Amino acid sequence: MVKSNAPGTIDSDFRGEIKIVLFNTSDKHFIVRSGDRIAQLVLAPVLRAQFNPTDELSSTGRGKDGFGSTGP
Repeated sequence: MVKSNAPGTIDSDFRGEIKIVLFNTSDKHFIVRSGDRIAQLVLAPVLRAQFNPTDELSSTGRGKDGFGSTGP
């Protein structure tokens, strides 16, 4: 079975037509007509991080119980 429910990213400098992939998972014919609502677009801000390279990290209490631990 084909599974596709992941968001795509449209870069800010993209200037072409936006297209979507449709896949009919039923055994019945489905006709897409002009004006049908078949997709959603979410506008989200892009955050630009600044990284500070370092040779060492200071220890914290959060790392005490290992990967994936959020404490008691």
